[in-house]
Amino acid sequence: MDDQLKFVKSINSEIIRSKSYSELKNMATDVEKNFSYSCEKFNELDKVIHILNQDNRKNVQGLSNKLNKFKIDTLNEIERVKGMYTFDNSFGDYKYIAGVDEVGRGPLAGPIVAAAVVLDYNCEDINKIILGIKDSKKLTAKMREKISEVIKEKAISYSIAAIDNKDIDLKGIAWCNNQVFKDACSGLNIKPELVLSDGYPIKEFNIENKFVIKGDVKSAAIACASIIAKVYRDNLMKEYALSYPAYGFDKNAGYGTNEHILALKDKGVCDIHRMSFLKNLI
Repeated sequence: MDDQLKFVKSINSEIIRSKSYSELKNMATDVEKNFSYSCEKFNELDKVIHILNQDNRKNVQGLSNKLNKFKIDTLNEIERVKGMYTFDNSFGDYKYIAGVDEVGRGPLAGPIVAAAVVLDYNCEDINKIILGIKDSKKLTAKMREKISEVIKEKAISYSIAAIDNKDIDLKGIAWCNNQVFKDACSGLNIKPELVLSDGYPIKEFNIENKFVIKGDVKSAAIACASIIAKVYRDNLMKEYALSYPAYGFDKNAGYGTNEHILALKDKGVCDIHRMSFLKNLI
């Protein structure tokens, strides 16, 4: 049991009365922050809300109302994410379903990265549901980092694969997109019976595959794959930025921003640039 959950379980009326409004406000904020991407502490929330509401101080009762709204929003989020889990299960009676997605198809530099994720689809146990999952581009970097850790903790299996710029130049981005999907799935420690891929069917693949348009919006497993792939690649590009500081890879992740293109024209290319993507730029 973590310290946050121990604290919530220990709360009683006497403790609430002994604390200032400022302390209680910080507590409420901390509760929201730590409940956001996991349901494990959710059952304790009603207790906190009730005790705060029983306090004589109006501003403390206001904190109770704030936490109650958070509870309602969280319940709505649970239903939204349950719908994504249900979507994955709608393809048939499979024990293990993987979602696979890529990031980095379009940048001028760096690898293309894919992730594959196998989830536990027991939606009756809300502790196993990963809240906040959606198209990774619609999450802030901080939210992606936090949710990525929850995905890795709760997934039955996950795998990340990358193909570098040299192979992209040699074999083409379409081939690499397909291959990195296959590589990510091959890296799973459990072989899925069905693979849901975002946007594209996987060619020359020995596992049953269904492709889903806008899969990171509809599918829980694809959304999870999208998030951990993006976090991995963004962090990799931040590391490259230390070696090649002129191009702003820590900010643009290798995409063709104005800053990046100006640096290309001024400094030339570096070792991680995709030469096949630069023909009309330099």
